[in-house]
Amino acid sequence: MAAALSRALKLPGKKGSELGEYDPLTQADSDDESEEDDLVLNYPRNGLGRDSCLGTGSSKLRGGRSGRLMRGKGEAREDEEEEEDEWRERLPSKSRQDRDNAKGMQYWSHRDSGRDRAGEDRAGPGALGGAGLGVRSTDAEEKRMRMKNAVRSAFFLVPLVCATLLVLLCAFLIPCQKEKRQQWERALGDAGGVTPPALALWDVDGDSVEDVFLGVTEWTNDTHPTQRNKIYSAVALSAVSGKVLWRKVMGESVMYIQCGLQYTSQPSPVCLLISKSILMAVNGTTGKNVSSVQLKNIESQAVLLPDLQGDSVPDLLIATLPADESLDLSLTLISGLTGAQLGRPVPFNLTGQGRLIGPLLHETQKGAYYILFGLGNVEAISLRDIYIRATGQMPLTQALKIRDPGWEEFKKTNSSSFIHIYRGSERVEFLLPLVADFGNNHNSLDSVANATRSDWVLVYGSSKLSVLKQKDIRKKWTFSSAPIHSQPALGHFNDDGVLDLFFQHSANGVMKAQVVNGANGHLLWSAEFVCPHLVLEPSAISTSTGQSTFLFWASEPINVQKNVTKTTVAPGVAAAEPLIRKLFLLHPTYPTILVELTSTTDTAVTSAVSYQEHQKDASYITVSSRPTPDSEPSAQIVKSMSLKAAIAKGQIVRLGETNKTGGAPVKPGLFEVNKFFRRLSFKCQ
Repeated sequence: MAAALSRALKLPGKKGSELGEYDPLTQADSDDESEEDDLVLNYPRNGLGRDSCLGTGSSKLRGGRSGRLMRGKGEAREDEEEEEDEWRERLPSKSRQDRDNAKGMQYWSHRDSGRDRAGEDRAGPGALGGAGLGVRSTDAEEKRMRMKNAVRSAFFLVPLVCATLLVLLCAFLIPCQKEKRQQWERALGDAGGVTPPALALWDVDGDSVEDVFLGVTEWTNDTHPTQRNKIYSAVALSAVSGKVLWRKVMGESVMYIQCGLQYTSQPSPVCLLISKSILMAVNGTTGKNVSSVQLKNIESQAVLLPDLQGDSVPDLLIATLPADESLDLSLTLISGLTGAQLGRPVPFNLTGQGRLIGPLLHETQKGAYYILFGLGNVEAISLRDIYIRATGQMPLTQALKIRDPGWEEFKKTNSSSFIHIYRGSERVEFLLPLVADFGNNHNSLDSVANATRSDWVLVYGSSKLSVLKQKDIRKKWTFSSAPIHSQPALGHFNDDGVLDLFFQHSANGVMKAQVVNGANGHLLWSAEFVCPHLVLEPSAISTSTGQSTFLFWASEPINVQKNVTKTTVAPGVAAAEPLIRKLFLLHPTYPTILVELTSTTDTAVTSAVSYQEHQKDASYITVSSRPTPDSEPSAQIVKSMSLKAAIAKGQIVRLGETNKTGGAPVKPGLFEVNKFFRRLSFKCQ
């Protein structure tokens, strides 16, 4: 029947030399050639296995098969037809589908039996301990393999599903951090000329970014210009968006804003608003009053002192002009807890004239505290002596009981209570502690406290720069230059671990920027620019490389290789003011390359640097005076700029580059330079 079915379907089949035509169904079901041969040999005429189903006639059929092998092809086909007829007669009641099913069952039965016999032949009698054990062993092995695959799949899928669920849970439950605006600009009041307004930085809204505090002057909106009055206030701005957090109206112009005073009963930081006759402490988050004290002729910002009263709150010191005109200067102690004045002002008869220096707090190596101050000269006096003279009482706290014998010896040489830090014919212009980031944390109280136990940078005679050793108050070195117009910035230009000094000076229409080695006073870097007619302190910012980057304002750089003629200005004749001023960034890794971060026609009057620790970035805050088209006063513009974003958009400016050995130009590749600056990150010192 299988042969007839194969001929009916016209399916190709193999022919064996002994077995006649080969059924394609057997070929499709077989797994390999050995199985195929077994099937053909075990089943007569394609192995339908009639003996097992019909019981009798087995020998007859085998005999008929052996007889058919000896006959020709014609007789073989007649025998096949007879077999088909005999099959139909034996199963008259079965339908064709049932007969096909029966033949299939017989086929698989014979096939399994053939496999069992093949296994017995290979393993030998009794190898598996009895009949049927090979089948059961195979089934058990297949179950073990399925179990092993299931375990492997579970080990792979379970962690994958858990990780997916965790990611989805975090994505839906954890809110995404709002993107911080990298740059903003806001106009606040009138500029009032080029006088720097009060500026301070401190985080008061809890976003880990230092906010901006600014003194603002505005005019009332009266229609008659003669009736308009000025309104003075202190404004707190969000460092992220420039939004006004609070505004505090003051009766006088705000000269200084300082933040960072902490009270145990006040969770929010306290900010000091200092005008000419009042020192007011306000809540840094809301701007509400905490305390205030009335004084006369305040001349300095507040100095943060150690606790003088034993109330666990730092106290303050401020310099004032006394009522008695015969005396020059007074130092007043103020309680940090209540804001009340401690005792009376302590007057000092200072013979010098010039810029007010300090007051600054200095802590010696022995732990004794001294106040540095002066007019043109620099003097030092023990904080213990100031407290005794102000209150008439002996010190209560341990901080005031410590004496430094080395510093006390200095007083014996001049027979006075003063220690002469500097006295000379040339007046002192600047005195600042040799501490990194001292000027960048603009007017924060904690920076003054950190300015202790260090040497000092002294600028005197407007053109001499020195470093004084705090141990013996002697000059370590001196550097002479053209007149220095702004306070130097302190940073690490080389890798010797000693702070270096970046400063600017102008002469004959040319502004020169220089970096001096803090260890020995040798010149490390210098460049010339067109004078910007702008006096603004440079900034030094610590970076991830361990060195500092320096920010400064200038106009076009003068390339020495282009042989540019320097302009000279006759005395009394003002040079034309450049229209564009540029902010440059200098990094010691590439001293012959500057990055131009921004350019403007505004006149920047003050600046500060704010760090973002999470983003490893820093914001450069500037307050500028912008001319208005009409006759109104210039507008005061506050800008915040991300340094990383500014560097990414900045322009590379090459200075005069020479090789020290051969004199040939050395130009680092543009790709190399851009890669370095784009990967640069900033950190707080």
